[in-house]
Amino acid sequence: MGQLSHGLLRPTPPSVLTAAANPTTPLGMIMQDRKPVESWLSDMDGVLVHEGQPVPGAPEFVKRLRASGKPFLVLTNNSIYTPRDLQARLARMGLDVPEQAIWSSALATAQFLADQRPGGTAYVIGEAGLTTALHAVGYVLSDFAPDYVVLGETRTYSFEAITKAVRLINDGARFICTNPDATGPSVEGALPAAGSVAAMISKATGVEPYFVGKPNPMMMRSALNTINAHSESTAMIGDRMDTDILCGLEAGLETILVLTGISSRVEAERYPYRPSRIVNSVADLIDEV
Repeated sequence: MGQLSHGLLRPTPPSVLTAAANPTTPLGMIMQDRKPVESWLSDMDGVLVHEGQPVPGAPEFVKRLRASGKPFLVLTNNSIYTPRDLQARLARMGLDVPEQAIWSSALATAQFLADQRPGGTAYVIGEAGLTTALHAVGYVLSDFAPDYVVLGETRTYSFEAITKAVRLINDGARFICTNPDATGPSVEGALPAAGSVAAMISKATGVEPYFVGKPNPMMMRSALNTINAHSESTAMIGDRMDTDILCGLEAGLETILVLTGISSRVEAERYPYRPSRIVNSVADLIDEV
């Protein structure tokens, strides 16, 4: 797995390994020098929803989060949808998540580009979630000598658009991708995602993209900044060791792996790093909010 090798390059602090040695340690007491959890970050697919259905206990977990008044964000590497779109999709599944509590790789990418090159230009392969986010930070979308080629998810990857991206990168445009996920979930099965298309463009150009979404800890830091939270008092809930947990660890967060998505308990043991805790699902965390 590509992201596993990514993790191997980064030494894991001894305190993290020590803290994770006992997976039954109560949340908030895993590391003696950590503060109680005051803010929550949660992945979406595999944690709150799975194959178009809510994970059992997820609606109650979200309801408890909202009632607690604690800051929280639902994170997704999917850049197709706007927060409003995702809010509506979650609402149809009984999950009452406010629009402002959704943070996508598209939003993180737009924020990153606005910080790096304010008022820049970009050639974009993606859908409304990405183009809307870029417009919101003042970016102009153009195929004439753009500052960046920005690749996100789309349900209709065009060979013509990919060819244009290759030529623009060869001409000097910087290559950005919203996330490195090779595949994405759907009811029908796995779908090729941005990471797969990025690999094709990289092969054609010899240029590797800068990935903004998970497992880049920048995704977590931008999320923390959005809700004015601090890493030492924030927990990250995820279903993937190679993105959610790795990203959370590298950003200094409490990390909780749920077993309702990609990674199993057996698979988790194969990684050189561990989550702070493993639980069956978010239902096990309701009373800890």
